[in-house]
Amino acid sequence: MSTPAEIYFQAWDANDPSLLRPVLADDVVFDGPLAHVEGADDYVSSLGGLFGATTALTIVKRWVDGGDTITWFDLSIDGGDPMPTVNWTHTDDGLITRVRVTFDPRPMLG
Repeated sequence: MSTPAEIYFQAWDANDPSLLRPVLADDVVFDGPLAHVEGADDYVSSLGGLFGATTALTIVKRWVDGGDTITWFDLSIDGGDPMPTVNWTHTDDGLITRVRVTFDPRPMLG
């Protein structure tokens, strides 16, 4: 069985953010360089554009410590150069309650 963090990236690979909804807490909070989103439905909706614009995502390393998972990956958007990216998901009772992402957004901003 996949962990919520693994399902997060499986949904991204499938370009289908709705696959992520069953492992999100209703009150999940996302924070990243370009957005702050609260609530599972708003978060799933906000991921559509990013998932669709992703041309490559290569997971480099994943660390798990209890309910916390950190995934280091290289993200390419619309064919651009890979951006080193870190995603930290926190889970409680099998649901993702918090997602924090960090990367240098300058390549996306033009």
